Amino acid sequence: MKVVVFAYHNIGCTGVRSLLEAGVEIEAVFTHVDDSNENVFFESVAKLAAKNGIPVYAPEDVNHPLWVEKIRAMKPDALFSFYYRNMISQEVLDIAPKGGFNLHGSLLPTYRGRAPINWALVNGETETGVTLHKMVQKADAGDIVGQEKIAITDEDTAETLHKRMNVASSDLLSKVLPTIVDGSFKATAQDESKATYFGRRTPADGEIKWSNDSRTVFNLVRAVTEPFPGAFTFLGERKLIIWNAEASDKTYDVTPGTIVATSPLTIACAQGSLIVKSGEAENGLYLGGEQLAAELHLVEGMRFGPQASALIKR
Repeated sequence: MKVVVFAYHNIGCTGVRSLLEAGVEIEAVFTHVDDSNENVFFESVAKLAAKNGIPVYAPEDVNHPLWVEKIRAMKPDALFSFYYRNMISQEVLDIAPKGGFNLHGSLLPTYRGRAPINWALVNGETETGVTLHKMVQKADAGDIVGQEKIAITDEDTAETLHKRMNVASSDLLSKVLPTIVDGSFKATAQDESKATYFGRRTPADGEIKWSNDSRTVFNLVRAVTEPFPGAFTFLGERKLIIWNAEASDKTYDVTPGTIVATSPLTIACAQGSLIVKSGEAENGLYLGGEQLAAELHLVEGMRFGPQASALIKR
């Protein structure tokens, strides 16, 4: 079987490797140029393709007529998308007789759209997974070819879940790819009544709202911790990033956001409280919670919240 691949990120590399291990001939790989403003913590699909002698391209618009004709000339039997960030047009999908297959980081039909791993953590899910599905013009809506489930624990962060998702992707592809090659795969329609969709996340979405309960704040912290920009709050104009924390059920009769202890550094939420294990002032050192409190001269009664100047503008 001959294929064209659209891929990016670690899971993009896992997809390429899985195809090669399955004996699939990759005619070309389409990927993205890394954004200099983004923390590129992941493996390079372009480097992997080059090392394996596979032609690699990174057009701004893969759906442009010139690229459509180039892909058509490759005569692929199927197309595969592994964490490619752009939608692929129906005109491109129609080129391959077997159609297109996309690997998505959730148990579809839930968590369609962007950043499914981060959103699952933000929302406190206890289970997620990966889905290989047929590509259609509606994002992440095509028939399901296979799924692999992953349990989410309290120890999971965005980083650990990405790593586990990578392993699950490899496991799923090793099972499903042979059936796609020989044409014996089965595809099941998604239940639209259970579909949920989430949009892209930005660094600004990491601002902590202390009016939430401690579990909600904890979920945000682990969802956007390293290698992402981190959950943050302000003490006046001073920005504090919280990298690691623990949710406590202990509730204090104070305004949410108030520091109720400095050893360990503990901040009141609407229900429960958050114990800060590590963090840093903006452009400062990464410190443990107690040292952070000492270095920033934090004392009980101080209150975190929105940036002071933002409140004045409102």
